[in-house]
Amino acid sequence: MFVVVWKFEIAEDKVPSFEAAYGPEGAWAQLFRSAPNYLGTELLRDAYVPGAYLTIDRWASEDAFRAFRKDHDQEYEQLDRACDSLTSSETRIGAYTV
Repeated sequence: MFVVVWKFEIAEDKVPSFEAAYGPEGAWAQLFRSAPNYLGTELLRDAYVPGAYLTIDRWASEDAFRAFRKDHDQEYEQLDRACDSLTSSETRIGAYTV
């Protein structure tokens, strides 16, 4: 398995829209589902820091993730730009193998 982890900081007024876009049924997960080796997304809200979130995107392998990015780069970049206004900051924590 291959996992990509992102950290986000969200303004309070953007939380509902952010959760709708980045949650397991959101726009990102819907885009990822077009790939057969996408395994799911988790959206984690920090229990103590308001507006702090992590996303965990799971893929069958790094090759599967890279193939998805290659085949869907334009859609990925369009969605990324569309979601820019939802976040105060966005940091890729890392990409991990299990």
